[in-house]
Amino acid sequence: MSDTLATKHPGGRPRKELDYTLIKKLASLHCTQDEIASVLEVSTRTLLRDEKFCQLYKNGLDNGRIALRRSQFKKALSGDTSMLIWLGKQLLGQKDHIKNDVDVSQPIKLVVDDADLRV
Repeated sequence: MSDTLATKHPGGRPRKELDYTLIKKLASLHCTQDEIASVLEVSTRTLLRDEKFCQLYKNGLDNGRIALRRSQFKKALSGDTSMLIWLGKQLLGQKDHIKNDVDVSQPIKLVVDDADLRV
């Protein structure tokens, strides 16, 4: 049973029990607050008033990012070159170097078709 929700709130309807384990799992999958509220059949505002929800939501998002990063590293370290390149760009500041050499000492030849000159 949840810490906050078994007793009747004075002057209002009974508090709804929140499933904090489910909240953490959904947050780790990067579900939105609206999606979690829908699953729990409460309003988003109700969730945001619950301090434990706010802590678990942030923690779940962080854990989801860690799990994704772990999976990316496993893929990269197993030899996936595109993942290695992507992680190198994201985490190590590596980038593709594009060489744009223009020789301004040579004249540029302009070709004009007679049809372009007719109005």
